Amino acid sequence: MARVDFYVLTHTAAEDRNRYACTLAGKAWHEGHRVYIHASSLAEAEAMDQLLWTFKDIAFLPHELVRGHEEQDVPILVGCGEHAPQAPDLMINLSHPVPAFVSRFSRIIELVDEDSAARERARDRYRCYREQGHTLHNHTIDSGHG
Repeated sequence: MARVDFYVLTHTAAEDRNRYACTLAGKAWHEGHRVYIHASSLAEAEAMDQLLWTFKDIAFLPHELVRGHEEQDVPILVGCGEHAPQAPDLMINLSHPVPAFVSRFSRIIELVDEDSAARERARDRYRCYREQGHTLHNHTIDSGHG
């Protein structure tokens, strides 16, 4: 079973959630993980792809947008849909509901922003992970300071 970390971001909106996803992807990559950012749509995946290029002026995160089933030798992949690449061991999930392929990852990150509808969907995903037997952890990130 996977370790699932829910990061509850206080004082944030959805766009801040995506910037935090970039930060966590970079941290995971520097720790030796292969990362897959799972978006809810192609438009969201493309937006994340662009954000990974621009979210920090002095940092570069090697990444690529997944466009098919071919395997890509890139540390950070961004995609959507019903299939995930085989190589990554960590998934940052930005979609709802929980993807069917979560069992292939040893670590899953869920980001929850201030939106009440987003929080309710996150509760649904939390219940799903718990029912599947994953190890759950919660973190509150006060993004309104610092």
